[in-house]
Amino acid sequence: MIGKLTGILDNTGEDWVLIDVAGVGYLVHCSTRVLASLPAPGEKVSLSIDTYVREDAIRLYGFAHWLERDWFVHLQGVQGVGARVALAILDVLTPGDLSQAVALQDKAAFARASGVGPKLAARIVTELLGRKPPEQALRTVTQDSALTSPTSGAVSQAERREGLEDILLRNDAISALVNLGYNAVSAGQAVASAYASFDHDPPVNDLIKAALKEVA
Repeated sequence: MIGKLTGILDNTGEDWVLIDVAGVGYLVHCSTRVLASLPAPGEKVSLSIDTYVREDAIRLYGFAHWLERDWFVHLQGVQGVGARVALAILDVLTPGDLSQAVALQDKAAFARASGVGPKLAARIVTELLGRKPPEQALRTVTQDSALTSPTSGAVSQAERREGLEDILLRNDAISALVNLGYNAVSAGQAVASAYASFDHDPPVNDLIKAALKEVA
């Protein structure tokens, strides 16, 4: 099973890239957002990969970061969401956007994706609301990422663009509320609502204070 590819970008198409890894070309399907972020052909590229295996085909899907890949898999746990729809959702929503949309039950955010109508958007937020989101694994990451703390300054610019820094910030606030006795779903909703009230990423203590007002 292929989980990551690092090589030379050989060519690109409407929804795919060809990566040369030691002389072997791998055809990888990507969202338009990932395609837009890639370097020019001939330069080095590294993508997290989800390997999709069927009886009649093997497909590789590429993502800028492992958390985006994990959201791709997570979304497909919803009835009616296959690889094509999950990729379309990732075209319009970063991992941070996804976390926020689920917590706030923002059906309109998902409905922006091609192939997602009102009924499917409602099913997505309903089914995902009570499930553990992929970003809760961030705290266990060591070698794959430099993510440590939202105030550490160790988050790369690429990760900021993917909405990862704000996820760490919200995770800290959610953990604080859970430690105070609130359940994870209520804490997540309160933090998401509080976060939306700020124009930029606030200090974690300010976010916690604002979230406590939401559950008071």
